[in-house]
Amino acid sequence: MYAFLSILLFFCKFYLKLATMRLMYLRMSSFKRLFSVSIGRRSLEDENLKEICPPDPQENVPLEILPATESPHKPTWKCFSYEEIFEATNGFITDNLVGKGGYAEVYRGILKDGQAIAVKRLTKASTDEQKEKEFLTELGTIGHVHHPNVSSLLGCCIDNGLHLIFEFSTHGSVSSLLHDENSQSMAWKIRNKIAVGTARGLHYLHKGCQRRIIHRDIKASNILLTADFEPQISDFGLAKWLPSQWTHHSIVPIEGTLGYLAPEYFMHGIVDEKTDVFAFGVFLLEIISGRKPVDGSHQSLLNWAKPHLNQGEIEKIVDPKLGSDYDVTQLNRLAFTASLCIRASAMWRPTMNEVLEVMVDGEMDKEGWKMAEEEEPEEFWGFEDLECEFDSPFSTSPRNSISIGSSLDPDS
Repeated sequence: MYAFLSILLFFCKFYLKLATMRLMYLRMSSFKRLFSVSIGRRSLEDENLKEICPPDPQENVPLEILPATESPHKPTWKCFSYEEIFEATNGFITDNLVGKGGYAEVYRGILKDGQAIAVKRLTKASTDEQKEKEFLTELGTIGHVHHPNVSSLLGCCIDNGLHLIFEFSTHGSVSSLLHDENSQSMAWKIRNKIAVGTARGLHYLHKGCQRRIIHRDIKASNILLTADFEPQISDFGLAKWLPSQWTHHSIVPIEGTLGYLAPEYFMHGIVDEKTDVFAFGVFLLEIISGRKPVDGSHQSLLNWAKPHLNQGEIEKIVDPKLGSDYDVTQLNRLAFTASLCIRASAMWRPTMNEVLEVMVDGEMDKEGWKMAEEEEPEEFWGFEDLECEFDSPFSTSPRNSISIGSSLDPDS
C-alpha cells in the first residue's frame, strides 16, 4: 500500500510540474509565435499575410479609396537584434531619452547606416499583461498599415523586453511645436498642411484599410512631423480593429486623453469612426488657436471656442502669434470642419471622407449641415466640473490622460 501511494504521489508531482512547464511555455511562446510565424528573425515579407492594408498610391487624391481586391502591400519591417538597438541608442543612455509615458520609454538612436531611429521600449515596471497586450496591439496594427501620413514601423525586437523601432521624427510632435515655450510660432501654411495631412491619414485608417482601424487617441502629441513637416499619425496602443459587419465597439474601461474624448465614448464606451472624428475636431481647434485642449486653469478648449464658432467670430479663435498672417479661406474651411466634428451627437458629425471634401475640394454647404433645433442634443460639456470630480472614480496623469478602472494611458 505504501509503495502504491509513493508511486501515485510521484506521478502527481510529475504531472503538476508538466502542467507548470506548459503554462510557462505558453506564456513565453505567446510573443514568439507572433514573430516566428511571420518573421522567423528575418524581414517580414511573408506572402501568406492576408490582412494587410494596401497603400494609397495617389496620396494627393484623398477621396479615392483602393478597393479591397487590390493586392496587399508587403511589409518591409524586420526583427532587430538587441545588440543593434543597444548600440544605436548608446546603451539606452538618459541623454537619448526623448519621451516617457506610463508604460513605455522612447529613445533616439542612430543605426550603423546613419539612419535616425526612435526605439519605443516597454518599461521594466510595466509587467502586467494588459500593457503587454497594448504594446503588441500597436505592433499588430501599425505593422499592417502603409501611408505617408501614418508613422512608419521599421521593425521590432523581443530580446530583453519588447521594443518597437520607428523612423525618428525630426521635428517631434505637433504638440511640442505648438505648446513648447522655446518653439517659434508655427506658420499658417504648416498648420494647414498638418491639418489636411492628418485628415488624409485618418481617412486611410477608416476607409483605406482592408480592416477598419479606430485609433482612439488622436491628439497633438500623437501627430509626429517629418523633416518637411508632413504629419504622421502615431501611437496605436489603444487602436481597435472594427470588423465590417460591426457598427461600433463597446469598450470598458474608458481610456484616452482629457479634452479629446467624444461624449458617447466618455459616457457609454461606444467607439466607432466618429470617435476619431470628434478628437480630430478638437485637434483642428488646437492648430487654429494654439491652445491646449484643457489648459492650466482647467478651461476646456471646446467650451472656449464653441461660442465664437456659433457666432461666426472665427478670427477670435486664431492664435495671437499668427497676427493676420493666415489664409482666410483655409481658416474658414478648418474652422467650419472643426465645428462639424465636435458636435455632441455622433450622427451629426461628418465622416473623414466628408471632412476632406470640406477641407480641400468641396463647397462649405453650411445649410446642408445645419441641424434642426429639436435634433440638437443637450450639451454635457463642463470639463471644469469634470476635472473637479476626477478623484473618484477617475484618475488623471500629469499629462491629462485618463483611464477608468485600469492603469493610466500615457501621453507619449
